[in-house]
Amino acid sequence: MIFWALVMARFLIPLSIPKYPLPGIIASLVLDAIDKTIFQLFTDLPLDDYQGYDKALDIYYLTITYLSTLRDWSNLFAFRLSRFLFYYRLVGAALFGITHLRALLFIFPNVFEYFFIFYEAVRLKWDPQVLTKNKLIITAALIWIFVKVPQEYWIHIAEMSTTDWIMENPANTLFLIAWASVLLFMTWWLLKDLPPARPGFSFAADPIPSFLSDGAEGARTREERKRMKMVHKLLSEKLVTRELAEKIVLISLLSIIFAEVLPGVRAGSLQVAAGLSILIVINTALSQWLVRRGRQWRSIIQEFVVMSVVNFGLILLFDFLLPSLNGSIDLLDTLFFVLLLTLNVTLYDRYRRTHIWSYNNKK
Repeated sequence: MIFWALVMARFLIPLSIPKYPLPGIIASLVLDAIDKTIFQLFTDLPLDDYQGYDKALDIYYLTITYLSTLRDWSNLFAFRLSRFLFYYRLVGAALFGITHLRALLFIFPNVFEYFFIFYEAVRLKWDPQVLTKNKLIITAALIWIFVKVPQEYWIHIAEMSTTDWIMENPANTLFLIAWASVLLFMTWWLLKDLPPARPGFSFAADPIPSFLSDGAEGARTREERKRMKMVHKLLSEKLVTRELAEKIVLISLLSIIFAEVLPGVRAGSLQVAAGLSILIVINTALSQWLVRRGRQWRSIIQEFVVMSVVNFGLILLFDFLLPSLNGSIDLLDTLFFVLLLTLNVTLYDRYRRTHIWSYNNKK
């Protein structure tokens, strides 16, 4: 019960990140930090494979976090920089899943997570447009050098436990306090020249315009209808696009990471990526066909449910046909991959629509 409760929490809590970015990622981060301790204290489960399981779920909530930047971030340079930082870590995590070389997690540090936290912490009190390109680049560099390199080395190269380190010598706490003080000073230095902060705190992200979330008929003004048609055109004019390529790369890397953790996965990494890529192309073609016919999903839940049914149907069809071709699939593992794929593709498609609207609305 404890194991499955924690696993479900690690799957469900990140879904709050698009609406409540900072509280959502902090909750996900805390749960990631304490789950192993809870397993050790309250269960007798073997933790030999904990590293792979933990990294897979880390990447899951980081993926939701990245997708939320499509929905929420108004500073386009910050978005592009965060996208690079996210995919850099994703490639490293996939390589770690395949090779199990811990040094790869040091070479490909998770700078994206703390960069996201910094941006959202600023958004609590300021418009993120106050963050200039230079300030954003300096922030990413400082996080990389002074936060993530020491942390990744400590965890993955030295394989040290901070709790055990402090218990061995309580005076080590002073070192942590000094390090935290340096980080606080760097944060103050980055923020000291910002304009006066607005009153209150903006914990919730800005809502998606109703005509984007509820279909074109939700548009209220002529200008909104015009821009919605433009968004629809961009979404449906081509099947093979940069966005389709990104979805294939994203889901392929994510599935490779999970395939290395789940028991009973017989397919190789390229086989998993190829199979899911076919489903992504089918999903994209179906969505574009609906857009061309003037149809839009009424809600993100409706889109997720319908596309899940479509994908499950395709998997059941494959499961029925493959034995005649001397092939087979593990149905349970495959359905899990498809659920993961459908969730991320649904969020990507919905939030990309918002990103396109926000980008063109600033022109």
